[in-house]
Amino acid sequence: MTLAIAGGGSWGTALAIALSPRFETVRLWVHEPDLAARMRQSRENDVYLPAFPLPANVHVTPSLGEAVENAPVILGVMPSHHARAVYAALKPYAAPGAIVVSATKGLENGTLLRMSQVIAAGLPQARIAVLSGPTFAREIAQGQPAAAIIASADADTAAYVQQAFSGPALRFYTNPDLTGVELGGALKNVIALGAGICQGLGLGSNPLAALVTRGLAEMTRLAVAEGASPLTLAGLSGLGDLVLTCYGELSRNRGVGLELGRGKPIAEIVTSMKMVAEGVKTTRAAVELAARHGVEMPITEQMNAILHQGKSPRLAVRELMERGLKTEAV
Repeated sequence: MTLAIAGGGSWGTALAIALSPRFETVRLWVHEPDLAARMRQSRENDVYLPAFPLPANVHVTPSLGEAVENAPVILGVMPSHHARAVYAALKPYAAPGAIVVSATKGLENGTLLRMSQVIAAGLPQARIAVLSGPTFAREIAQGQPAAAIIASADADTAAYVQQAFSGPALRFYTNPDLTGVELGGALKNVIALGAGICQGLGLGSNPLAALVTRGLAEMTRLAVAEGASPLTLAGLSGLGDLVLTCYGELSRNRGVGLELGRGKPIAEIVTSMKMVAEGVKTTRAAVELAARHGVEMPITEQMNAILHQGKSPRLAVRELMERGLKTEAV
């Protein structure tokens, strides 16, 4: 069986390595032709995931059509702001009834759509699933044990992908709650930015624990307003991913927050990065989605003010602490 992976960043490359034993052929689409050429020759991704050799059955190509043509399973691992264009470009090559699995954690700015909704709009015949959970690309490429989620509204699709992707070091659970799984994966990046800010400001463990806990409450409120189950946000794609991204040294979003807390402007931080920190764009979309539902998200609102309105991180922390007193209701 063939697996097509649309996106050759760190996460796409790590998944190609980890899933290669499960498929006869893995076709990995890399957007940059020069990087694709180097990867074919050196058998490693020297930009996004250096020092991890590609297995022999991973075929790298700069041609999206070549990568996805007639593949029964297509795994989308592009940044969220490129997702619509990539899915539109691969539509002429996608096999009828192909399973399209989104591994992108973000919301589309402007439309506020989740990635499964973007896929449904561009590929109406596709069988759609989502891959999410607490997973760092480097640890997945190393073969360290991890657990994640395959979500789909169709139980047969979820079970098929679960069986196809699971292996000795990567265990997948299924979940029918696409909304909760996707929002958990997207919104935790916003809170992780705040976790990095706490460290950048030199704050200790107490404020970080408060941020993570109240951040989860915000995530749950918005997800439930969108129709998700609150139990999903207590699982791997919610709490699990939140803990990983807020505390893990490999978290890009936490790293951005760390530099913000140290006083570096967001434009300078983003310009210096090779990889995308999804939380930067997701923050604005989350604020807009919360406003649509009338959901209170004070941490997310302060993060948006820091990122897009130039607010001081210290002032944001102070305003959060001085808010009106409340009961601990989710």
